[in-house]
Amino acid sequence: MSGRYTAFYSHILGQELGVMMYGNAGLPFLVFPSQNGKCNDYAGFGMVDVFQPLMDAGKLRLYCIDSLDEQTWSDYNRPPHARMERQEAWMKHITQEFVPFIYRDSGYQGRLATTGCSLGAFHAANTLLRFPDLFGTVISLSGAYDARWLLYGYMDELVYLNSPLHSIQGMPHGHPFIKKYNDSKIILCCGQGAWEDEMQRSLRLLETAMAEKGINAWVDIWGYDVNHDWDWWRRQLAYFLSVLFN
Repeated sequence: MSGRYTAFYSHILGQELGVMMYGNAGLPFLVFPSQNGKCNDYAGFGMVDVFQPLMDAGKLRLYCIDSLDEQTWSDYNRPPHARMERQEAWMKHITQEFVPFIYRDSGYQGRLATTGCSLGAFHAANTLLRFPDLFGTVISLSGAYDARWLLYGYMDELVYLNSPLHSIQGMPHGHPFIKKYNDSKIILCCGQGAWEDEMQRSLRLLETAMAEKGINAWVDIWGYDVNHDWDWWRRQLAYFLSVLFN
């Protein structure tokens, strides 16, 4: 389907980022692209089409953004701490600039939804887990949730904040976020096929950490034929949307 494009200037980041918007009503989904991706990738890989029936019914709308991965997780020539400082600036942009834009543009009131595939799935889950006052639904497909793996073992306080596995493992029992999580719809999925080894490993560890803290999440690990690929992500997304919006 055709969408609306806008160029969004971030004063926090000091640069312009692209946004593609689809749909006119319903729950806004913030869509993170896969690694180094752009705002039109989601439509290009056929994912927007999966949402189409629900958008036609006025149940949801999409805000697809550019990634900043080339300045953060993928900037391999930059020291890890400096990359994470840029990651934190991006998170401030998302929560302090872009979320208010979504509310103004949509007129929606309430917590938002987020989704993504691969590194986009990591971003989607990380965003809800860090900001459950702003986000109440996440569908993460084939994410890796151990940030040390993304940074070749490096860890510091900013990596910890952006590592769902470690943040949940280190969260005190009774933390107020846990009630927020349990008032949310958290869907974390991966396959067991090609290129899913780290996604499966870190998701199983995250599932254990969440269970230990009393966090209710739907962790769904698909079969050995399910690869880290768009064909499967389209099928998974269609399935989870059918359950969420039944």
